[in-house]
Amino acid sequence: MSRSICFATSEFTPFAKTGGLGDVAAALSAHLHRQGHDVRPFLPLYASLQREGLNLTPVDFLQGIPLQMGRFQLSFSIFTTLLPSGLTVYFVHCPALFGRDGIYGKEWDEYLRFAGLTRAILESCQRMGWGPDIFHCHDWHTALLPIYLKTVYSWDRLFESSRTVLTLHNLGYQGIFPSQALADIDLQDHAELFYQEDLQAGHINFLKTGLLYASVITTVSRTYAAEIQTAEHGMGLEGLLRKRRDSLIGIVNGVDYEEWSPDRDQVIPHPFSIDQMEGKRLNKKTLLEQMKLEDDLETPLLAIVSRLTAQKGFDLLFDTLAPALASGRARLVALGSGEERYAEFLQWLQSTFPGRAAFHRGYSNDLAHLIEAGADIFLMPSRYEPCGLNQMYSLRYGTVPIVRKTGGLADTVQPYDPEHDTGTGFVFEHFTPTGMGWALDLALRTFHETPEEWKKLQRRGMEQDFSWHRQGRIYEQLYDKILGQAESS
Repeated sequence: MSRSICFATSEFTPFAKTGGLGDVAAALSAHLHRQGHDVRPFLPLYASLQREGLNLTPVDFLQGIPLQMGRFQLSFSIFTTLLPSGLTVYFVHCPALFGRDGIYGKEWDEYLRFAGLTRAILESCQRMGWGPDIFHCHDWHTALLPIYLKTVYSWDRLFESSRTVLTLHNLGYQGIFPSQALADIDLQDHAELFYQEDLQAGHINFLKTGLLYASVITTVSRTYAAEIQTAEHGMGLEGLLRKRRDSLIGIVNGVDYEEWSPDRDQVIPHPFSIDQMEGKRLNKKTLLEQMKLEDDLETPLLAIVSRLTAQKGFDLLFDTLAPALASGRARLVALGSGEERYAEFLQWLQSTFPGRAAFHRGYSNDLAHLIEAGADIFLMPSRYEPCGLNQMYSLRYGTVPIVRKTGGLADTVQPYDPEHDTGTGFVFEHFTPTGMGWALDLALRTFHETPEEWKKLQRRGMEQDFSWHRQGRIYEQLYDKILGQAESS
């Protein structure tokens, strides 16, 4: 059955992206569109938006719309662009909120920016006369949408049958602001609906409020859905998540294989497939040359493509990478930006081991594709990982991942077991340098000593299916279940 679905998101690849949220919002909405659903994604028209090839069209009846947010009189306009897939994307143009550098910031009005985005989405739907079956909200930025439906917009029968899904991409970011913000987001008269202990402590929590009132909560892997109900991973929300466990479901993110598949990748110089692997070796040669590393195809090339944050587990590499490079057992190529201590460490490896380690600070989509296509081993030793996408990209490209057993990494990478001829990567459990060192040593020994085993390991990884065609069907079934329950109640 065809459904109408509004995607409320702060990121949407390729226009605005800082992590996996943008990729998921774009790929899932594209899948749903291909399946015949009426999908309308909304995101801010950031001043920093990637506008290459972006043809914006104003929606004539959605221009200069007034938006009163407490003491602030704002206005917004809606522009659209048509993607090659036929999906129309809607941009909220409000320079007062989004006419600044970057996507996120640390200024005092961050709460106003994303509450304003959420209100603008609802105001636009009203003027379209469109009451979506599902409002699919993502992370804290649009997590107030369920409470707005319950309060400010409760009078409008247009949304009477609408249900809400809130997807948690990363519980580490919750949108916590001073309680005085309630007046500016037009929820002062509904303060009783917020957590009273938070108000007494002088703050409000956007994400916590969304968890209270969303029809269903999803997160981006089965293991992460269980982990966030514990004190170790719940980030202070574990009690609420346990109370809502019957409405909490973990769905592993999908991968857009139109973009991330070595046989159809438009970026890499040498496409290859599971049956024709020579292109991978040629990509490795190209990558070594481009990064000014020694032309040595027989030594395993380790890879990192990541935000450089503590969450990603890079502390475990301080004691493990240098010995592998010093002994000549491995080479390293890294791409990323973030915390200075990790960038300095990777820079130190490059200067200490010239020709054996290379670090590109920043982000390059072309280089990210070439690294996945040319590297042998991908390092992802995360402290916690709601889902992760790079390990799934790596599997598809025959780049064997080393991961910690947490969140989506545990759900997508099967531990290598040579005795039973199973597994797709090297998985360690304990967040210690010893655990990381064990996995790295096993990977390097397997590569050097048993090349036929390595080929089978690559093949099993490349055979995995994490397509949105598969994962997207789970979301469609979830929408049907929510709406079916509503119709029968």
